[in-house]
Amino acid sequence: MDTVEAVEVVGTAIEVAGVAVIVVGMVAATAVFFHRLVRRVPFAEVYRPYRQGLGRAILLGLEFLVAGDIIRTVAIEPTFGSVGVLAGIVLIRTFLSFSLEAELENRWPWQRRRTAAEPPSARERG
Repeated sequence: MDTVEAVEVVGTAIEVAGVAVIVVGMVAATAVFFHRLVRRVPFAEVYRPYRQGLGRAILLGLEFLVAGDIIRTVAIEPTFGSVGVLAGIVLIRTFLSFSLEAELENRWPWQRRRTAAEPPSARERG
């Protein structure tokens, strides 16, 4: 096996790991969701943690997928066209990650986390 084939295998393995992380995270979050519903926990208390669990699994899986794309594209075909396609893929996945993170945390990444003792600012109150 030469270097190009080895890099291809490593890149593919990382991408498969990314898909597995998303699937396992989705199955685990869904199992916990249904377990809590069966135990008669109110839906409002179950739904948000479920969405957060799904979002975190997707975020982590996206990180693996981007890493796999970078390894396969840069190490195997470092042409201008392939790097351009990679840049587009990374841009889209970064936007997805950014959007998911903002939704999960209920704040922009550059905003500091509010502590329980801190009252919401006038801007946050509406």
